[in-house]
Amino acid sequence: MGIALGPNQYGKAEVRLVTVDRQGPVHHLKDVTVSTSLRGGLERTHLTGDNTDVVATDTQKNTVYAFAADGVGQIEDFALRLAEHFTGAFEHITGARMLISEHGWNRIDVDGTPHEHAFSRAGGEERTTAVTVQDGRAWVVSGLTGLTVLKSTGSEFHGFPRDEYTTLAETTDRILATAVTARWRYSAASGIDWALSFDEIRRTLLEAFAAKHSLSLQQTLYAMGEAVLEARPEVAEIRLSLPNKHHFLVDLSPFGLSNENEVFHAADRPYGLIEGTVIRDDEPADAAGLAWYSLPEF
Repeated sequence: MGIALGPNQYGKAEVRLVTVDRQGPVHHLKDVTVSTSLRGGLERTHLTGDNTDVVATDTQKNTVYAFAADGVGQIEDFALRLAEHFTGAFEHITGARMLISEHGWNRIDVDGTPHEHAFSRAGGEERTTAVTVQDGRAWVVSGLTGLTVLKSTGSEFHGFPRDEYTTLAETTDRILATAVTARWRYSAASGIDWALSFDEIRRTLLEAFAAKHSLSLQQTLYAMGEAVLEARPEVAEIRLSLPNKHHFLVDLSPFGLSNENEVFHAADRPYGLIEGTVIRDDEPADAAGLAWYSLPEF
């Protein structure tokens, strides 16, 4: 029986990077986490321990910091710059995948005026991108995580099968809450206004969640993805992961009180996890290429 080395990659994970643009009295903050991964002719290090072809992960970390000296800008552009550098500077490195998460900060208001250099963290939501460069081609998968949303009505769940293990009551009026993780693949890796596209996709996701009268979280997921593809022609597909943040009606009858859908227990686990992909059905089968390679399914 023969044994061979299969697909592999390596890099520096979770490089924390903060830049401050000090041009003028109003400072601009950029806070990102960068993970680099390189692929290529790396057989020698795996099979014999010969590190001739290994670009040290410490070198990769230092490159991230050095490139930041020219500004991070849009995270998609920064990731493309890094990936193209590594695949261009080292002949045996044929592929690179850069993951970047951007952590938001808001300016602190002082007497109703945004402060020039004081900020507060914007919560748990993050903007993300995964850029892959391989053999001269590039793919961009951007997205967001931790976008927590809730609607206090306009959601139902009924008509599901019942067996001896089913205890869940059917409902025509429930709280629907989730923390959206979305990743969308762009049809091109250039010529896109990344900031505008992100803002519009985020807005579309929020509006679709709010407007869709939901008979299931699955139906809401599809409506959100469909709305993005209809509104943004630059997006080829979108993958969504929606944990169902359950809110259970509290039984107040032991205290002689009624509960008219007003008092809930917010449970953090276990939770339903609804995941799916919405795609354009006219794309070539091989269009995605390496865009999703080694990324989580959702």
